[in-house]
Amino acid sequence: MFRTSLFRTAYDAVLAQWPGPVETTDLPTPYGLTRVNSCGPAGAPPLVLLPGGGATSTVWGACAAAGLARTHRLHAVDLVGEPGLSVPEPGLAIRSVGELVGWLDTVIDGLGPDGPVVLGGHSYGAWIAAHYAASRPARLGRLVLLDPTQVFAGLRPGYVLRALPVLVRPTPERIRSFLAWETGGAALDPAWLRLQDETARFPTVLGVPPDGVWGTVTGPRPDLTGLGELPVRVQVLFAGRARCHDADRAARAARRVLPAARVDVLPGISHHALPLTAAEEIARLVAAG
Repeated sequence: MFRTSLFRTAYDAVLAQWPGPVETTDLPTPYGLTRVNSCGPAGAPPLVLLPGGGATSTVWGACAAAGLARTHRLHAVDLVGEPGLSVPEPGLAIRSVGELVGWLDTVIDGLGPDGPVVLGGHSYGAWIAAHYAASRPARLGRLVLLDPTQVFAGLRPGYVLRALPVLVRPTPERIRSFLAWETGGAALDPAWLRLQDETARFPTVLGVPPDGVWGTVTGPRPDLTGLGELPVRVQVLFAGRARCHDADRAARAARRVLPAARVDVLPGISHHALPLTAAEEIARLVAAG
């Protein structure tokens, strides 16, 4: 897939901020090559992280620096068909939840973990992680969902309306305006913002909803009720100032579905800023187990 030199330069600039060394791997899957950026001790427990729509794997750098790269072998994945350095197979997109689960099976197999993994995700990435946990609980030791969308609660109509122009015709100006609105003007990493500018010109391959830059398309919710009967520890962290859904209502729903899970609401943090500005809280959550 075509990638501009500006996109690659911006991507590499964000990755350069990660605590090194960073190992890059292109894993072959039935749906194309999947780029994984890994760091942390080789013998540490494996942690696979999926980004939100449009965010790329590089969004996890702040969490890696905050401690995740000390406690875990962190594997951050570029979603196939989304902005990043994964390369979709021409003419072949992931079109169902079953295919999405199969793709992630192949990725985890390629990473070669010795035993169950910790699987985490943010936003759309958390939606994917939740579906994977529902289908493959035996492969996981723990599930970490960071402000998951379309898992425990639907999206607010006002959020969808504000996101639609970005989905229909993304431009750097629209992306910046949307992020400033959703985050309340939070100070975000300038290098990451430059990368977000370049995603406006990135050719995506639409796949399983809710896809797209902001994950606003309605998709099937995962059935997580069976996890309560299995030894999969679940941690859910909601962003208290998220505009995409009501965090407190979503947290109550999560506690009903998963009464044994640890469910927290982090006040003062917005949905899109969560992996960037709440990295220390996320690292503590994951380290606490």
